[in-house]
Amino acid sequence: MTALELTISLHPSIVKRKYIKETILTILFCTPTLTVQAQTSLTDYLTRHQPKYETRAVWLTTLSNLDWPKTYAKSEAGISRQKQELIDILDSYQRANINTVLLQTRVRAATIYPSAIEPWDRCITGTEGGAPGFGYDPLAFAVEECHRRGMELHAWIATIPAGAKNSLGCRLLRQKGFRIRNYKTGSYLDPADPNVPAYLAAICAEIVKKYEVDGINLDYIRYPDGWPRPTYRNGDFPDDRRNNITAIVRAIHDEVKAIKPWVKISCSPVGKYSDLSRYSSKNFNARDRVAQEAQEWLRTGLMDQLYPMQYFRGENYYPFIADWMENAHGREVVTGLGTYFLDPREGNWTLDDMTRQMYVSRDAGMGHAHFRSYFLTSNKQGIYDFEQQFNATPALPPAIQGGKSVAPPTLPAHTPLIQRLENGSVSMNWEGTSPYYNIYASRSFPVDIRNARNLVSGRYTGRSLHLRQVDPALHFAITAMNRYGKESDPLQETVTLREQASPSLLPNDGTTLVLPIRTRQADIIRYEIQTMQGQPFRSIKGTSRNGMQISITTIPDGIYFLRGCTQKNRSYMLGAFIIRRK
Repeated sequence: MTALELTISLHPSIVKRKYIKETILTILFCTPTLTVQAQTSLTDYLTRHQPKYETRAVWLTTLSNLDWPKTYAKSEAGISRQKQELIDILDSYQRANINTVLLQTRVRAATIYPSAIEPWDRCITGTEGGAPGFGYDPLAFAVEECHRRGMELHAWIATIPAGAKNSLGCRLLRQKGFRIRNYKTGSYLDPADPNVPAYLAAICAEIVKKYEVDGINLDYIRYPDGWPRPTYRNGDFPDDRRNNITAIVRAIHDEVKAIKPWVKISCSPVGKYSDLSRYSSKNFNARDRVAQEAQEWLRTGLMDQLYPMQYFRGENYYPFIADWMENAHGREVVTGLGTYFLDPREGNWTLDDMTRQMYVSRDAGMGHAHFRSYFLTSNKQGIYDFEQQFNATPALPPAIQGGKSVAPPTLPAHTPLIQRLENGSVSMNWEGTSPYYNIYASRSFPVDIRNARNLVSGRYTGRSLHLRQVDPALHFAITAMNRYGKESDPLQETVTLREQASPSLLPNDGTTLVLPIRTRQADIIRYEIQTMQGQPFRSIKGTSRNGMQISITTIPDGIYFLRGCTQKNRSYMLGAFIIRRK
């Protein structure tokens, strides 16, 4: 990727603090271990710490050209228009700090990329099996454009549905000998067919081999709604059905992870896993009705993420958030939002219904995903405006848990990192072998990379960056990030102590550090000693009322920074100090 030009200005505020009618929502979940109290006031939320790691996703539907594309790629001009449509959609996501795109890649036994296994879906050219030509590969283009914007792209795979019974993809499946059942809603693969797991795994493997996708999102990995209930004979018990679906999941997981272990495996289960002790699933849930053992897949590591389709309100939504989170087994759960219900033709939801769910899910530690793109980007009832303000700062997709044993990447190298030009712009150059880099900026030095408000650009794929209209008081830092989402220590901009805005060197004798007099007026309850790279080194309890010195006897020689943290969780740079005992 070539050097990217960004415009950075911290004046005025990065968000318009549009006030949302203030209500108070207290949700007491059905289990005693998880209680969430959410203030549904955007003004209140913007004063709080934004999450640095959070999945913010959108399902981008290609089925029947619902979201994209709206024009067919029948000519070079048509291809250009189709590409521009996607660029415009992704630009709108970027403005709202969306970081994950779930792009429908296998539609209904047909694909949006040149496959050796299945035919082209008609959504690309308007013709079943019709290739666009001119070297155009829609999936390759989408991956490139998402990565250009620091977004993850997950290939959304419709697994069991085979489309209309006379569609090209469905006919080819029959010719290959697969068992197919037809219903009013379409045709479906039989999950009990022993050939299905390897077949679907081969499709996912083909995608992962050919493209740098960040995830495989399995849709409709379950028994269809119209499928007859279990017969309780001849291998058709509920456990048999769950084993059939799990066999498909395991085959896909094993095939994908053998190729690229950092690719996230996820699915979109029914929004209620099973009945709860105090809340019924109303006879429709993932485990008991459609044989989705989604929570078990998290426990065993067959899934890295879940995107439960929680297209419900009230007691059909909030208690089931608690159930998903309490059974996440340390992995990521992203609530699927029924954004389409904001359209009066689809439902009778209000914007308040949606924003409450977003507040509560964030407080519970969940990301969120909108179904589907059109209803978000067309700003139904102002949901896109809210999304922009709710995501006041960028966020990085959480690291994959399966990468725990993988070492963090090495620190980027620089010679030098920053060049400040007379026209107010900044050029940054560094060296490294990591696939991604995160850029941070702050008026305080060293830059605190834990604060999401300091994140300028995430998952950047270049080795140089040119920034225009830069506040001269800003300092910069860069971290390397591997494909698992792990970050290196920060490479801080080289700044001499004399150039910093912080106070002069704090005196010490190698044993005690003398605190500045101004700490007497501060309600400081904890001091944090940081390295030159801005990483926390030592935390010391105490208040300025207990004395004007702190012990540094166990701290090695070197240069450090001292911050003071108050009861209200505010942090202040108090100065720098050098320990020289020799």
